[in-house]
Amino acid sequence: MDEHQSVWSKSIPFKEQLKIMKRLFGFTKPFKYQFLAAIFGSFIVSALTMLLPRLLQYFMDNFLAKQSATVQIVLGIALIYAIGTILKAIVQFIYIYLFNLAFERSLERVRQTLFNKLNKLGMRYFDQTPSGSIVSRVTNDTSTLADFWNVFATIIFAVFSIVTAFIAMWTTNHTAALIVLAFIPILIFFIWLYSSYSSRLYRQFREKLSLINVKLNESIEGITVIQQFRQEKRVDDEFEKVNEEQLATRNAMIKINSLLLSPITSLLYSLAVTAVLIYFGFPTQHIFVQAGVIYAFTNYVQNFFNPLSEVMDSMTFFQDGVVAGMRIFRILDNEELAPKQLDVPDAKVTEGRIEFKHVNFSYDGEHQILKDVNFTVEPGETLGIVGHTGSGKSSIINVMMRFYEYYEGEILIDGHNIRDFKKDELRAKLGLVLQDPFMFYGDVASNIRLYNDKISDEEVVRAAQFVQADHFIERLPRKYHSKVIEGGSQFSSGQRQLISFARTVVTDPKILVLDEATANIDTETESMIQEGLKKIRHGRTTLAIAHRLSTIMDSNQIIVLDQGQIVEHGTHQELLDLKGYYYNLYQLQQNM
Repeated sequence: MDEHQSVWSKSIPFKEQLKIMKRLFGFTKPFKYQFLAAIFGSFIVSALTMLLPRLLQYFMDNFLAKQSATVQIVLGIALIYAIGTILKAIVQFIYIYLFNLAFERSLERVRQTLFNKLNKLGMRYFDQTPSGSIVSRVTNDTSTLADFWNVFATIIFAVFSIVTAFIAMWTTNHTAALIVLAFIPILIFFIWLYSSYSSRLYRQFREKLSLINVKLNESIEGITVIQQFRQEKRVDDEFEKVNEEQLATRNAMIKINSLLLSPITSLLYSLAVTAVLIYFGFPTQHIFVQAGVIYAFTNYVQNFFNPLSEVMDSMTFFQDGVVAGMRIFRILDNEELAPKQLDVPDAKVTEGRIEFKHVNFSYDGEHQILKDVNFTVEPGETLGIVGHTGSGKSSIINVMMRFYEYYEGEILIDGHNIRDFKKDELRAKLGLVLQDPFMFYGDVASNIRLYNDKISDEEVVRAAQFVQADHFIERLPRKYHSKVIEGGSQFSSGQRQLISFARTVVTDPKILVLDEATANIDTETESMIQEGLKKIRHGRTTLAIAHRLSTIMDSNQIIVLDQGQIVEHGTHQELLDLKGYYYNLYQLQQNM
């Protein structure tokens, strides 16, 4: 934890901040015309903000001071000022609307890009990254970018306002304008100071927020275990610790924001106005300064510093956005991609012949899981895979399904290297049934067809009947349109597994992969689907991992794995005759 915290306790170098900003603005390019229109609108507003005080200055010095203002002149000036103010409000609405619309579309683009990238990452990334952290980056970090981009809208308006205000001050009084300008280096120093300290705090804050999501996700998913083993206090204490750490970081952020943001700008503004008034009223002044000039100039000073104050207040969103952008790009730059396919045109799964040749595989590049694995499964045959936990059974499935890349040997399907197939071809022709299937929010039919509109309702029903899932589906209140909540917790393990079988059968795969598919099914349900399994396997090449040997006794061949190596290979009877590992396992299950 200390090493992890030390990484996040560092400030982000200025060059890296610039690089992150440049990449983030790459997402706004498709909406550049909206931004240009908004920028032009902000310039118009800045110009009107400069001209309106000048109008009042002219009225005060040329009419009020000389007592020559008639009713017509007063009404005329008021009308012009009102029109200018209304026009300013309309343009201000338009440019703010355009800015925010473009920012929201850019945010949508970031979130979609990030989600697409997550779908392309390899399984190893998800093995190593807590799901709560991933959720935090897709939701919290992307949402932060909306405020981050608004900072630049504020900066653009501030630049126009500052420039027009300074021009107005310069044309009014050169010396007074230079007095105000002298305060800018002081402000720049405080901006630099704030940026140096705040980036470290915002990195810590984002990481603590991510840890809170991790703890929350873990607690929700494991609530049954937590309550069963009375772990509520431990979980509460862990969550409280992370929550307090985030609060401490937030308090530090509040302190630095309170000290170095708007209070500094307000102080400099007050000092600048004081200095200008002292200059105008200094006894050595030989020229009388008109009231209109003082009024206009103090307005210009206010228009000069107000945008700076808004920029300083928005610096908190700037730092938050830079940190969020860095975390997002860590996912987008991650090279732990799913194994690539070469897309050879004539590579098609037609027969379903599988061949492993001297396959070696490691999850981390150091500890070998599969060691020189060799076997051949002819079209339509069933291969049973047996072995103790950690022997490499699921790893065979993982490399064949292309969830992980193997580094030595060959895997062939119908004579083609498995890397030659298009991913769509593999996914369409290889059907996988896992030990613990996942049910999506929706209804039973959508969980069988998995939102594939090409699969008709009739095909869904036939698939359910084929695996005998129709027995319990037909008893549901709305049958195939009965609601399924996330995870399918209203169904038993056996019922979820039957839906999973139907989900695989409805796609009519050429190769069937069963990864301990009957492990969570009770004996009665298992006997009910045995005939269904036989029908599923008919005409298909099948790889079946099983702890229950009764489910693979009729396999054409069985391999026994131990520490990643095939130690026994043969039919059920041949392996029993060997009186080795398989024989001992069979005798153990028979005596249970």
